[in-house]
Amino acid sequence: MPLITLGLSGAIGHDPSAALFVDGKLVAAVEEERLLRRKHAKNELPYLAARQCLQMAGVKGADVNQIAIPCAPISLFRRARWHYAYRHWYAPDRSIDSLFNGNRRFRRYLQELNGLLEKLHISRPRTKLVPVGHQLAHASSCYLLNESKQKTAIFCIDSKGEYSNIFLGYGENGNIREIKQFYDPDSVCGMYAALTDYLGFEILDGEFKVMGISSLGDPEKYDLSSLAKFDGKHFKVNNKLISTIGLRRYKTKSRGHYFSKRLVEMLGPRRAGSLLEDPYVHYAAAIQKLYEDIATGLVSYYLKDILKDTGRLAIAGTGAMNIRLNQRLKELPFVKELIVHPACGDSGTAIGAAAYAVRQSKLKLEPVNNMYLGPSYNNDQCIDACVMHREKPQWQLLEDAHTTAAQLLGNGQAIGWFRGRMEFGPRALGNRSILASPIQKGIGDVINHQVKYREHWRPFSVSLLNTVAEDFLPRDCQDEYMCISLPVSSKWQGLYPNTVCPNGTTRAQIVNQASNPDFYRLLQCFQGETGHGLLINATLSRPGEALVCTPEDAVNMFMGTDLNYMILEDLLVTKREEPDIW
Repeated sequence: MPLITLGLSGAIGHDPSAALFVDGKLVAAVEEERLLRRKHAKNELPYLAARQCLQMAGVKGADVNQIAIPCAPISLFRRARWHYAYRHWYAPDRSIDSLFNGNRRFRRYLQELNGLLEKLHISRPRTKLVPVGHQLAHASSCYLLNESKQKTAIFCIDSKGEYSNIFLGYGENGNIREIKQFYDPDSVCGMYAALTDYLGFEILDGEFKVMGISSLGDPEKYDLSSLAKFDGKHFKVNNKLISTIGLRRYKTKSRGHYFSKRLVEMLGPRRAGSLLEDPYVHYAAAIQKLYEDIATGLVSYYLKDILKDTGRLAIAGTGAMNIRLNQRLKELPFVKELIVHPACGDSGTAIGAAAYAVRQSKLKLEPVNNMYLGPSYNNDQCIDACVMHREKPQWQLLEDAHTTAAQLLGNGQAIGWFRGRMEFGPRALGNRSILASPIQKGIGDVINHQVKYREHWRPFSVSLLNTVAEDFLPRDCQDEYMCISLPVSSKWQGLYPNTVCPNGTTRAQIVNQASNPDFYRLLQCFQGETGHGLLINATLSRPGEALVCTPEDAVNMFMGTDLNYMILEDLLVTKREEPDIW
């Protein structure tokens, strides 16, 4: 009988997900937000995601042998709880609680988990529970599922875990070793999140906007070094200014923020107008630089010897979503290969925890070669979604969806593209995408007007054939998941200005035929139509919504926007009949 391992994330309070391994193979992974239709699915358990994974694998709850969770009890005899208590002396209730009731969250999560397992018909007494430390789950996600198990430096940079938020260590022969951890409130991600909050954005969704706007500011105009002390080895946030709790938090309309009144007195009022205004655009640039400097400094100090030996660095954690940081890490002198887990945020810890549990069971883990791990749908299901929708979209069955899509794109249309298994992780990777031609003048305005309503200064990501990438991108780049900011040639900047940041970089998915032959064929068809083997690629979703999962989600999204065309498996969906449009 195969060993069936179900990984379940969500204990930290956001981005719950489920991942299912059969023996050492990852066969399914789904994020709860996609099924619940609520972005980040805060304070939810991954019931729908777990049920979906079981259905895709064709197994019942009673067949599950072990449950892995990315949350573990922390002993009072370890440094974490004492550090938290000492650093939060000004909030005595929280300080004392960390010492005398420091695993309360874990115990509460276990109670909630038991209810979830009962709904899934998983027998708790007969099923092994494997608690995995949160940062260890992140580390497992970026190391254990790689092609190679050779010695690799590991850097996990996260907002929070049980107490730890930064993990520095290494993996060798399938085992993970710790070198150094940092504990709350001393979080580099927490520092960045506090400034994200100050700059007027929601945490979890606003950090990438701060990163994006930072390239328009001057990082030297304002000095933010008072937010944290870093001497190249030791890191400590100034929690008189940021990462505050209790009465020290700045409050507006009864809402507590992640910074203090003293920060507002130092920097000025929290942003209410345009982020492009002085000083806010320069604050964004300054916090991005400080974030990069501290993170790269920690890696250089604690992992330098390992990197000299191996040249391989694997990273994960919410902070690894910052593609500009990843570019800086890739440029460190001893880093020859940078491995970024595609689902580096908390959703990916379901995969990491389950992988760790499988490894502990002495089974060989198979490498994960793509992130198309969600459900897929057939043409009949897509037709039903169109027929049942109250606005009755028009549809027709196509003989060649790729050629039709390429012709529409070549004629300057932005289209929805829904085919194959849903992606796992934050990026649209060609199965649930809004696509457009990068050579079409004003296409950014078209996409923003029709569906995305993005800030005008935000460039679009691209997906391109691996055969084209070598002409425009660094030759050592093999990024299939849009995880790193890439410098592009002047030729690229002239041809595809909608895809270039002000600092001359882009975020790109390099598409290989082996990992996604269907999307690869579309890019080939578009290249045959226009001579350009790349497309603008945005998530198939409306602002504030999760990536679509089902045909019903896709049709609802399509009918709620001004997009004119969508490929839904082998269907062309339109809002009205327009024969011979291409």
